[in-house]
Amino acid sequence: MKSVNTPPVDRPLPAVELRVPTDEDAMNWHRVFNDPDVMEFHGGTPAELSVYEELTARQRRHHAERGFCLYTLVDPADGAVLGFAGAQPWPWDWGPAGEIEIGWRLGRASWGKGYATAAAQAALAAVRTAGVRRVVSLVDAHNERSIAVTRRLGMRRAEMVITPAQRTAYCHRLEV
Repeated sequence: MKSVNTPPVDRPLPAVELRVPTDEDAMNWHRVFNDPDVMEFHGGTPAELSVYEELTARQRRHHAERGFCLYTLVDPADGAVLGFAGAQPWPWDWGPAGEIEIGWRLGRASWGKGYATAAAQAALAAVRTAGVRRVVSLVDAHNERSIAVTRRLGMRRAEMVITPAQRTAYCHRLEV
């Protein structure tokens, strides 16, 4: 079992910046996620650039239509793209269909530093401002790091889901 490197509760979270993804962010996301460890719970292999081109375009539409999206996560100290965090309508007909999912994905170099929690907190503020009252997060049962983030956000594990890839995941819920 992998060790979970989570920041202590009393450690301040790092500053983060969330921005609506740009066309250029498709390339940034492709670069920071081009790592089998990062993709372990997202299909196992790095995705093609075209996947991120479509995803960033969809997120711009979500933001224009709903006031929130999966934002590009930026380190304000140096402008480096660390990954993404935010919320979007659950995009599939299985799992928590019809729900708003909060999620995050960071490049390997950013793990264990509190960025996911800080970014998810900022994303919660954005969805709350947009009038969303409940979010879910579907997390692979073996993804200890993301399960720890859901706990730090105050989410509760609600149900187990078997994914189309026959993996066990937990659906966490939070009233915002």
